[in-house]
Amino acid sequence: MTDKSDQIADLLRQTGLAHHQAFIETNGEDAEWASWYAGYLLERLPAILGKDFTSEQLTELLIGLDKQQNADAPDAEWPEFYANQMLSRYSSGA
Repeated sequence: MTDKSDQIADLLRQTGLAHHQAFIETNGEDAEWASWYAGYLLERLPAILGKDFTSEQLTELLIGLDKQQNADAPDAEWPEFYANQMLSRYSSGA
C-alpha cells in the first residue's frame, strides 16, 4: 500500500471504531451506517484525497464500495479495499 492508502485505511479503521463506540448499545449495528461514516469522514478524507465531497456523495461512495467489496473481494479487509478503490478513483498521485 502507498502512504496515502495507509492513511485512508487508518482513517477508515478509526471511523469504524468511533461508529462502533457511538452505537455500542447495538453492538455497532446501524442501518444508516454510511451516512454516519460520511459525516465523520467529511472533514478528514478530502485532505488526504485532495477531493471535496458532499455528504450525499460520500454516502453513495461508501454504499457503492460496500457492494463492490461484497461482490468482488468479500474476504478482503474492508479498510484497505476501500482505500485502494478511493485512490484509484480520485487521486492522481496514488
